[in-house]
Amino acid sequence: MADLGNLRKAFVDELRDIYDAEKQLTKALPKMVKAATSPELQTAFETHLEETRQQVERLEQVFATIDETARGKHCDGMAGILEEGRSILDEDFDEATMDANLIAAAQRVEHYEMATYGTLVSWARIMGHTDAADLLQETLDEEKAADEKLSELAEGGINQHAAESAESEDEDDADTEDEERPMASARASKRR
Repeated sequence: MADLGNLRKAFVDELRDIYDAEKQLTKALPKMVKAATSPELQTAFETHLEETRQQVERLEQVFATIDETARGKHCDGMAGILEEGRSILDEDFDEATMDANLIAAAQRVEHYEMATYGTLVSWARIMGHTDAADLLQETLDEEKAADEKLSELAEGGINQHAAESAESEDEDDADTEDEERPMASARASKRR
């Protein structure tokens, strides 16, 4: 059987990590809302921002159920994922491609959170922290639903618009090259 003393320490450590992660996310999501051009994507980010605020409160309830102080421990994992997402905002993408990239960045966040909450639910149950497990499961379910919503938006048109945008740019580049070739040939002929 697992040493519950060590598992409890790991559990509290993970709680503090995800508590900080959720707080980091509450600062990042408004920037994602602002960067998104699809109204549906903006709404999805706004909805998840509100859920994230509630998840922070729910984590505070979890800490209370196990008689621990709610405090965070810097989450390097979330910081890295969010930094990677911020770098997308510096790129010169067309609107559709920016939205597709924002979805990809948001889904990396969701998958990180789902992995963490899945572990926390499992650990809470094995240690007999039923109330904590139920609260954590509620958040895990929200994270899964947010991920599904992002997939629906991506597959429901945003990725297709980004692909079409890339195709039209390729066609524009090909047209420009075709126009430049005769001019280059004419210049070469004049030099001879």
